[in-house]
Amino acid sequence: MATPTAVNLWTVRDHLAADRGGTLRRLADLGYDAVEPFEATDDPAGLRAIADDLGLSVCSAHSHRLLGADDPDAVFEAVNTLGTDLVVVPYGLLEDAFADLDALKRTADTLNSLAEGAARHGLVLGYHNYWWEFESEIDGRHAAEVLADLLAPEVFLEIDDYWAALGGADVPAVVTRLGGRVRALHLKDGPIAKGAAHTA
Repeated sequence: MATPTAVNLWTVRDHLAADRGGTLRRLADLGYDAVEPFEATDDPAGLRAIADDLGLSVCSAHSHRLLGADDPDAVFEAVNTLGTDLVVVPYGLLEDAFADLDALKRTADTLNSLAEGAARHGLVLGYHNYWWEFESEIDGRHAAEVLADLLAPEVFLEIDDYWAALGGADVPAVVTRLGGRVRALHLKDGPIAKGAAHTA
């Protein structure tokens, strides 16, 4: 199957809030193949029904509720309802989680544990970066790349090119080095300057 061209729905969150059906129809009319919800637990059945009707697939789903969740199974069930097998931790692991090797090991343990829970639901877990995973370096390597070595083989990365560049990464080189660990690219535009406005 060809890799779909998708829109992360955070990009159109205000439009979705005003008219979810009309917004998704517009994305389909523009030629997009798929969407990526920014919170899997927000009415997954309703979103799936509209997407199916429009011929849009759900390529993967973010959920910030996975970290610290009392019941991550509820998130995994929502992702199953959406009809994708890829669930992504989009944020919640802050700078100190990537500060040194010991912190990275704890971060990997957290993600690997979530991956085990995801697997019980037939899902594969991924992680979406911000800038600090690349700004922080361990023995001359970006912390994100060191983390990849510590993650279970099935855990994938969704590389956000803008945030990685903001953290100082040569993004094409990083993606090349990470190879098959990268199952999705999150593309957006903006000046490579902290605090500057960018296009989500």
